[in-house]
Amino acid sequence: MPTIPYMPADLAEPREIVEVIRARRGGTLQHLDRILLHSPPVAAGWNALLGSVRRDMTLSPKLRELAMCAVAMLNDAEYEWFHHAPLLIEAGATPAQMTALRDPIAALKNDKLFDAAERAALALTIEMTRTIKVSPQTMAAVKAVLPDDRQVFELVMTIAAYNMVSRVLVATGIEIE
Repeated sequence: MPTIPYMPADLAEPREIVEVIRARRGGTLQHLDRILLHSPPVAAGWNALLGSVRRDMTLSPKLRELAMCAVAMLNDAEYEWFHHAPLLIEAGATPAQMTALRDPIAALKNDKLFDAAERAALALTIEMTRTIKVSPQTMAAVKAVLPDDRQVFELVMTIAAYNMVSRVLVATGIEIE
């Protein structure tokens, strides 16, 4: 059970916020939404921010979802993995990569399954998640594989945003639907 009760699945108010969230989610409210809606302003901001991270960036979907799934594993956020692993597969991850990614630190060392860009993204994800500080070597590796500073920032933002997500998920005990 979550540490904060879910708002009702049929919640209708505040309408202007609930309708936007339902539209992004295909008509339903997920458990995460039903926790966020305890604070409508937070739910609205969250929806806008995470919607942008998910659909408005130039960063490749595979690197984006790889970072999200690695954050999920590093933070023990099974809900996050459950929702993003299928998207990573859809973006091109192999079954072997998915298995290896359950241990992001070991995956980082696997140059047979993960290319240089994927390993750089994993290194950045691990450092940002575990120590927050990013080494100059890791940032140089990321910059060497991404075409411009916009994508470098978008990868940093993805990792930061999904660390926020996992912390809310784990702290509130949100269950997989």
